[in-house]
Amino acid sequence: MVDLNELRYLALSFPDTSEEEHHDRPSFRVGGKIFATLPDDEHVNVMLDPEAARIAAIITTDGCRELWWGERLAGITVTLAQAELDMLAAVLTAAWRRKAPGELAKSIDPAAP
Repeated sequence: MVDLNELRYLALSFPDTSEEEHHDRPSFRVGGKIFATLPDDEHVNVMLDPEAARIAAIITTDGCRELWWGERLAGITVTLAQAELDMLAAVLTAAWRRKAPGELAKSIDPAAP
């Protein structure tokens, strides 16, 4: 189980990350781009590429489901009460790296593609 304070701490621990409003809801951004949003106090939407979203939803069936925006698979929705901190850290890292500007994205793991 992960609570909102742990989620915020984790999301804001990435370099150059800010928390900003997005349609009256909190969002986490790097370089002005959203990598996660809080649709309510019980869930977090994590913006992943379609392949990563499918894998995350399959591996973490409890508390994790695909997030669709119309015809596009945009990421996953995680139920915080069912989330494990390690899993949430992994998907947030992937989402942050996907949205971070080039060299900044490499600052977490320079060997990663």
